[in-house]
Amino acid sequence: MTITQLKYVLAIAEHKNFTKAAEKCFVTQPTLSTQIQKLEDELDVQIFDRSKKPIELTNVGQKIVEQAKNIVDESERIQDIVDQQKGFIGGEFRIGIIPTVMPTLLPMFLKNFIKKYPKVRLKIEELTTEEIITRLMDGHLDAAIAATPLEHDTIKERVLYYEPFVAYIPNDHRLKDKKKIEVDDLDLNDMLLLEDGHCFRDGVLNLCKAFKSHEEDTFQLESGSIETLVKLSNEGLGMTLLPYLNTLDLNEKMSKMLRHFNKPSPAREVSIIYHKNELKMQIIDALHNVISGVIRGAIAFENVKIISPLPK
Repeated sequence: MTITQLKYVLAIAEHKNFTKAAEKCFVTQPTLSTQIQKLEDELDVQIFDRSKKPIELTNVGQKIVEQAKNIVDESERIQDIVDQQKGFIGGEFRIGIIPTVMPTLLPMFLKNFIKKYPKVRLKIEELTTEEIITRLMDGHLDAAIAATPLEHDTIKERVLYYEPFVAYIPNDHRLKDKKKIEVDDLDLNDMLLLEDGHCFRDGVLNLCKAFKSHEEDTFQLESGSIETLVKLSNEGLGMTLLPYLNTLDLNEKMSKMLRHFNKPSPAREVSIIYHKNELKMQIIDALHNVISGVIRGAIAFENVKIISPLPK
């Protein structure tokens, strides 16, 4: 039995197809098929049911795949140990970032990080929190940046910063004359929200539901992007809440529509998250240090109340 064979098993289990798995592993299909057959002969079991379309794992095959994931992870840890011993920070690193963080945070740290760690090849994807958790669990991401706490048993979290909520209130809104607002001023019936699936939306819902009871079908309008929410608000369709970093690039006219909360300001916690197997920790540490350093000058963290992104 070899690590390579186990990697082939994992690839087939993922793609449910020998041809696609071979492409993923950069080998020919006959080579991959031969190695799988050798492994099945050695173990004297059938790992895959080839009569099914797509291919399915047998009962024992499912247990083998779970163990194979652990073995492959541990084998990769050896290279991690060597890299850390040598002080090497480099190689490919796959990171996911949620949509409400990506456009504001990425420009702030990416150039600095690349300059400081030129041997790291970042592969960055914009993903929802649900997609991020799935990919971290499957080993398709090395880390991610998301709103926390997630309270997931197999995922570790390291806080990067706390980002306050800021209200964006158009001139015809009932709260327009207030210089600062309270959480209990909010009413979901006149608030624009991101569409379902965004953790920032969940945070807003949790913030409002802590004070009032609302039916979710009373929402006027939902959108897929924060920029669209601002435009809709400008059309008089309601107020919205923005993450603080999204307010920094607003023009002077739009900035006049911002209202901050009285302290403690409701805020979201943004963290770098990764699998508990802690692979590639030297790169995770580097990302954490660079991002924390950059963001420290942009946001004041003190006196905030963290709102969980998880529905309560």
